[in-house]
Amino acid sequence: MTADAVGGVWTYATTLAEGLGARGVRITLAVLGPPPRPEQLDAVRRLPFVDVCHARFALEWMPGAERDVERSAEWVLRLVQERRPDVVQINGYALATYPLGCPTFLVAHSCVCSWWRAVHGCQAPHAWRTYRQRVDIGLQRASRVVAPTAAMLRALRREFRWKGDGLVIHNGLPPPGAPPASPRVGVLAAGRVWDAAKNIAVLDTVAPDVDGPVAIAGDASSPDGSQRLPRHAECLGSLPRDAVLARMTETAVYALPARYEPFGLSVLEAAQRGCALVLGDISTLRELWEGAAVFVQPDDRVGLTRVLNRLVHDPAARQRLAEAARLRATRYTLAAMVDGYLRLYRALARTGEAVPCAS
Repeated sequence: MTADAVGGVWTYATTLAEGLGARGVRITLAVLGPPPRPEQLDAVRRLPFVDVCHARFALEWMPGAERDVERSAEWVLRLVQERRPDVVQINGYALATYPLGCPTFLVAHSCVCSWWRAVHGCQAPHAWRTYRQRVDIGLQRASRVVAPTAAMLRALRREFRWKGDGLVIHNGLPPPGAPPASPRVGVLAAGRVWDAAKNIAVLDTVAPDVDGPVAIAGDASSPDGSQRLPRHAECLGSLPRDAVLARMTETAVYALPARYEPFGLSVLEAAQRGCALVLGDISTLRELWEGAAVFVQPDDRVGLTRVLNRLVHDPAARQRLAEAARLRATRYTLAAMVDGYLRLYRALARTGEAVPCAS
């Protein structure tokens, strides 16, 4: 299974590996891109049946990644030849274009082209043509295409030539322990502050008009080296995941007015820990949380302020919303996710769908 340590794919991949290991599945986690932080590695190395390998090749969506994509494929092919897995899971697109000699499927967690359309309202520019071609070929060549929501599959069909059926397997997390019985206050958002898709900047903009504390946790340093620090909300910076989860147990409202979010693990984490949810009104979040969250158009600052203040001042409404979110979160469990992937692994292993290794 390929992975990277840049964003939510790390949480997804290591959580899935943990669940698979508990079922006796052996996993080689092939990590590309920047190295995982020491605490990330420490956590995954304690997992049963999981072997972690890392190669610092640029990820397929990074500028100038063409040569590194080829080198990544060569590295993954060597791992496949050494480990002889039954199935290869690519958490991306480009590596699915290469023949690896065994059933290979990809999981579409996001893509630059659908991100660009959601953020900028138009097709990704010509500068992304090589990336678009790689994604197109990967979608066509993969034995199966999986996504965490049906909306993400629709986005792929809209952006690329691929018109396949695809398979939805929701992301999932293990249930948390009971949260401490402490007062809940304030509003929290967590995610890449620099990422316009997360739209955390709009929460920072309305923070002075919210009748309670607003805090933002996440990396403010973008890949191009610039910083987008919150100006009005409390800036918690890039925290270890455990620290973010602890903060959620103390928070009344979790807000993510996203423009683009193919699943949103942070939303699930907040729902599990008893936060009321205020989310961007986009198709993926509607698909997952309709009836268990309040939705606001991503650019509606007045509406976002009004909703947040209503929940701050109405504890009963906030509690009802939090309970609805907690109940909905029980659909998205680690056990259900592992069951879905095991069914797929077994089906692919039985059929042996594969393109022979290149000589």
